[in-house]
Amino acid sequence: MNTKLPTDIKKLGFGLMRLPMLNGKVDIEQTEQMVDLFMENGFTYFDTAYGYIGGASETAIKTALVDRYSRDSFQLATKLPAWAAASAEDAKQMLWTSLERTGAGYFDFYLLHNLGGDRHTAFERYGIWEFLAEQKRNGVIRQLGFSAHASADYLEKLLDQHPDVDFVQLQINYADWENGIVQSRRCYETAVAHGKPVIVMEPVKGGALSSLPAEAESVFKALDENASVASYAIRFAASLDGVLTVLSGMSSLAQMEDNVSYMRDFRPLDEAEREAVRRVQHILTGIERIPCTDCRYCEKGCPKHVAIPGIFKNYNDYLLHGDIALIRGDYEWQVSGSNGNRATECIECGACERVCPQSIPIIEALKKASAVFDRDNPVQGAGE
Repeated sequence: MNTKLPTDIKKLGFGLMRLPMLNGKVDIEQTEQMVDLFMENGFTYFDTAYGYIGGASETAIKTALVDRYSRDSFQLATKLPAWAAASAEDAKQMLWTSLERTGAGYFDFYLLHNLGGDRHTAFERYGIWEFLAEQKRNGVIRQLGFSAHASADYLEKLLDQHPDVDFVQLQINYADWENGIVQSRRCYETAVAHGKPVIVMEPVKGGALSSLPAEAESVFKALDENASVASYAIRFAASLDGVLTVLSGMSSLAQMEDNVSYMRDFRPLDEAEREAVRRVQHILTGIERIPCTDCRYCEKGCPKHVAIPGIFKNYNDYLLHGDIALIRGDYEWQVSGSNGNRATECIECGACERVCPQSIPIIEALKKASAVFDRDNPVQGAGE
């Protein structure tokens, strides 16, 4: 079997982590419309994972894509989170479950999911590297790689230990380019130095780079009033040498239409646009924010069901705009009970921090947010 990476994949990939929802379920009709628009414009790379939307992402893409298009017309990627399994058998079963859910027959790209911190030990303990190498030889997997939220030094060791991986998936965006924790630039350069093609995740930082403070937004709007601010984030990542494709976690047809409009005939950033990105980077470094990307890994193991990502979104909005009156209504909805609980319910067990890809000190951040939003705490106590 030819295991060389495809050379005709366009620079925009459809990330299936944040699909549109309707009445608590994936909005299949809108997802199908998004898939159709994506495919009609020549884009073919779809990225899901065993745990996305509790498995509903994989079943949704079967209905919206696999059952409706010929198998050789697209590339489908998914991921195995061994750290979420109770045993080696459970971990290996994840591959077969993903195949059953998607009906794909095989995976064009398959990833060991979210390496970093102490999460890597499960892949070693359960023999997942060897298991997946065998499945690649069997044709179940065409390209084998991993995703990682980790330091460049960790990535270096990982690539030294596993030089046969076909690609890596990294968090790369202009806001994290020089971030000391995420280390986007250093991780990207490490992968390139090892000759590994890079698939970019979180180019818009979980949506954070699609809505910027007025000062930062004005920098981009001065270049092109009609271009979305998110377009600069995606094009920044796609302009890097060695990038195979850039995943955008689109959750509406409108977002798909916007992304397709400027990525259909992709043009790398020119010098004026690069300078604008540098100016926005400088502005953003001066603004305190919680670096949450809304991945929601923290929610799954929280024994008190605290609405962590929603609370952080509201707190970041408060830090950026300073108008608590506009935000409080959304905050009360986020912590309504059906969506999740208040930060005051946190028992500081640390389960959330152990799985956070961004290494956020979640417990302390929740205390800051609670000081702003919870009724029994004064607003003026925020950050103290």
